[in-house]
Amino acid sequence: MSEVKLTAETRSEFGKGAARRIRRDNKVPGVLYGRGSDPIHLTLPGHELLLALRTSNVLISLDIDGKTNELAIPKSVQRDPIKGYLEHVDLQLVKRGEQVNVEIYVHTEGELAPGAFLLEHVLNALPVEAEATHIPESVTVSIEGLSAGDSVLAKDIPLPKGTKLAVEEDTVVLQVLAAQAEESEGEAGEGDAAAEA
Repeated sequence: MSEVKLTAETRSEFGKGAARRIRRDNKVPGVLYGRGSDPIHLTLPGHELLLALRTSNVLISLDIDGKTNELAIPKSVQRDPIKGYLEHVDLQLVKRGEQVNVEIYVHTEGELAPGAFLLEHVLNALPVEAEATHIPESVTVSIEGLSAGDSVLAKDIPLPKGTKLAVEEDTVVLQVLAAQAEESEGEAGEGDAAAEA
């Protein structure tokens, strides 16, 4: 797991106008919360934060006002729906050795059995519990030879050492479906009615 160092400043201005001014300076407003302490409102460097967030569940080492150092993980990231820039980020305080609940991406490898089958990702991300400084970025599961009706359960996914499932073991993560025929029954029925008329 990668750890990224960022310099943050506490902020005392709130509201849309203040947030716009922060973003004009290529910075991002954020909130750091957790461990029963009061939330800390921050201003974070926009470009560096954007690069850090390219890694899922990145561990962020925050230097706040040059006075305190905190570890955090991203919990909620808001982006502009059209332009994609960061609007706001919520960070959760963590400490080394602490167990945290996060979601990790599920990647697949291999090929489905020959035929017209579709792979459905019932869960795109798998809820797990892991040590804050050892959160896996993703897990990989083989779908080799699976066909319609087959599924991959949470308990079937190999997890890195020290990582535990945060969902029921029999939760369906992936399932294989038979591809639907292009002509639906409704269209066929309309054709039959026209033939009878």
